[in-house]
Amino acid sequence: MGTMPEGRSPSTPRTLAEALRARGDEDLAALLRARPDLLSPVPNDLTQLATRAGTRASVVRALERLDRFTLQTAEALAVAPDPAPYATLVALLTGDEGDPAIEAALPRAVDVLRGQALVWGGDDRLRLVRTARELLAPSPNRPSPTGLGPTVTEATAGMSPGRLQEILAAAGLPTTHDPVSAVAALTTLFTDRSRMAALLDTAPSEALTVLDRLVWGPPYGEVTANPTPPVQWLRDRGLLLPTSLRTVVLPREAALHLRGGRAHRAPEPEPPTVGPAATASMTEGRPQVVDSTAAGQAFTALSTVEDLLKDWHEGGPAVLRSGGLSVRDLKRTAAALDTTERMAAFWLELAYAAGLLAADGEADERYAPTPAYDDWLTLPAAERWARLATAWLTATRTAGLIGGQDTKGRTLSALGPDLDRSAAIEVRRRILDLLAELPAGTAPDPETVLARLRWERPLRGTGTQDLDTNAARNAATGVPTDLRSRIAAWTLTEAEVLGVTGRGALSTHGRALLGHGRALLGHAQYGLDAQAASAGNGEPAAGGAQTASAAALAPLLPEPLDHILLQADLTAVAPGPLQRPLAETLAVLADIESKGGATVYRFTPASVRRALDAGKSASDLHTFLTTHSRTPVPQPLSYLVDDVARRHGHLRIGSASAYVRCDDDALLGEILADKRSQGLRLRRLAPTVLAAQADPATLLEGLRTMGYAPAAESAEGDVLITRAHARRTPPRTAPVPVPEGPPVPDGTLLGAAVKAIRAGDMAATVVRKPVPEPARNGELPRTTSAETLATVQAAAMTGAALWIGYVNADGAASQRVIAPVRVEGGFVTAYDHTADEVRTYPLHRITGVAELADDPA
Repeated sequence: MGTMPEGRSPSTPRTLAEALRARGDEDLAALLRARPDLLSPVPNDLTQLATRAGTRASVVRALERLDRFTLQTAEALAVAPDPAPYATLVALLTGDEGDPAIEAALPRAVDVLRGQALVWGGDDRLRLVRTARELLAPSPNRPSPTGLGPTVTEATAGMSPGRLQEILAAAGLPTTHDPVSAVAALTTLFTDRSRMAALLDTAPSEALTVLDRLVWGPPYGEVTANPTPPVQWLRDRGLLLPTSLRTVVLPREAALHLRGGRAHRAPEPEPPTVGPAATASMTEGRPQVVDSTAAGQAFTALSTVEDLLKDWHEGGPAVLRSGGLSVRDLKRTAAALDTTERMAAFWLELAYAAGLLAADGEADERYAPTPAYDDWLTLPAAERWARLATAWLTATRTAGLIGGQDTKGRTLSALGPDLDRSAAIEVRRRILDLLAELPAGTAPDPETVLARLRWERPLRGTGTQDLDTNAARNAATGVPTDLRSRIAAWTLTEAEVLGVTGRGALSTHGRALLGHGRALLGHAQYGLDAQAASAGNGEPAAGGAQTASAAALAPLLPEPLDHILLQADLTAVAPGPLQRPLAETLAVLADIESKGGATVYRFTPASVRRALDAGKSASDLHTFLTTHSRTPVPQPLSYLVDDVARRHGHLRIGSASAYVRCDDDALLGEILADKRSQGLRLRRLAPTVLAAQADPATLLEGLRTMGYAPAAESAEGDVLITRAHARRTPPRTAPVPVPEGPPVPDGTLLGAAVKAIRAGDMAATVVRKPVPEPARNGELPRTTSAETLATVQAAAMTGAALWIGYVNADGAASQRVIAPVRVEGGFVTAYDHTADEVRTYPLHRITGVAELADDPA
């Protein structure tokens, strides 16, 4: 059995408001920091603060942020007598045998509940706020998390006095004269360990089996009209009490005896330890292996995002009417990136979160890169990765939900609405913090990470709106179905493919990135004020952490190369990442054949013609290949360039609707004779000119399909140079994360709020002198203009404080405590204790005035 911890306040407040009134300013600020919803808006006084702290929405939000043991402590108080001594609470959590670990952890849990105004009163009279008791106490419609049922008093309410006397007689107790004493006698029996044990010793073994099935909950059971003898034996002695014609319940006192006095089967005073994975020994102590692996993943991530946006360079897929990307376009994107649809959705959401991708807002709305994408491309690779990782860490959009369904049965699409989950930021941050606590180079066991998260927030993330269509299958296969656990599993996967982790362990640049996440999210999610989230020089620490992360990653990334290796089979090998001008030109001149550690490009007639169409000449291409190749230019490649260039532009196409012009009339005759040209509907206008009823673009493509190399020409007869037209959206900002409730206020706001609440409370509770007309419902009596002027002038001369009623220009009425300093011209200048500043009030707006018994100053 535990003892009352030292240092507890012996005071016994009668209400929560009195308990809050006895707190210091720092304790009030801590309460408002832990429960920021209490500040919307700032309460007028402590009574209003206490009322707001007891509302259902606020209490539910506070309970959701408790860890498992603190919540178990609150659950134990919900089934304890109200009020309950500290010793009773210890007994409910430790049982008859005691538990030193629970006794050591309990004071902290009680302090947390007190600090958040969920529990109040001294240790001799602990009280759970009424709303929390209603939420956590057992009821027929909502079983208690403890598995306990109602008390004997609650279960026998409405039972006939005769039936109560029958139960007493069957239990071997003397009969009483009234139901109250009968219930008290039965309760005393069930709470007496020795007498209860003696009663159970006489029970049939089958009756004990029935009790074993009910003892840990649920405590309710169904019975037939003619119960079996073991059940009838229990009913006769009150060990099973009826709640309806066919339902019985095990009373709370009897269940606690059978449990050995414990309210919970398995109290968890300590958080589960995050252990290393079974394969952690391969990398433990070798952080350089983790860093190099993570750097490789980071480089792949950059290449994937660049390939995605390069593929949408001239405009991406259309936006669905309901918003987002169609399933067909997602599949095409996945095929283009050579990845799964789930991973393609992740890369799309990452680019969107970083502000690199958005809808263009046109009538025919399509997705396209933003202007920020062009700026991002100019940054060094490490800085580009740091921006992507920062966007991922601070985004509430959750890519893992894509493919599931919302509450209306609609499929959640990539880049679409309804993907924001406020818990995502907190879960991602917490996952990385847990990884950072492990030794460098150590990967965690994912199951222990999930167990730790469930201990820290046992009530969070179980909303049905977040279950996807695979929830039932996931539950059957052991995959977590609650939202926080699913986000945690997605976080571990996404951190690996993004390069924040390597082989499951947090990398060095990942650890540096955590400082950036804390600076951005500290005051909004983790209770850090703005000063703590800033660097010593007053500048935000975010930029420094992002720079540090990029600096840690930069040495691990390969340097861009300025050369390629040309091979005789019309291919070129890029042994690493290429400098941007080289990569862009080579992407036009050749087609990418394969990627990996090295990228293989293949030269084809179509790719060479593409370069010529872009305005390059044959000499330009030869010079480019000679300059950037570390090997001699193979003869087949030189022949290919010269051959395509020689035929390029020999045919000229313009608009008539369209025409073909060529100095070689024999070539035009060959085209006319070709059956493949029938769809173009060509006819000869002159020996060197053919006319077509197709448009120039169709004619150009048709002749190229037939194996010719035509060139488009302008109205003046000049060759048209065709280049890819970059499509960009108007300037777009990255999507704003959806906050989880009100933001945690900073220190300045907390100080001002506490001061305002204190001032308002003083105005509401200050002792006033008797007035001729008694106040009604706490309202200030009205006074005439002459009485108001005389009282204010007298107070200005004596320095006394006054209680006034005041109506501002908007018609809002308030009560204030002022100390008049000067009265002239129909105005009174006074120190306003409520606002803690000197103000001037028009006398005609003061509705009433009364003197105070004591000067509050």
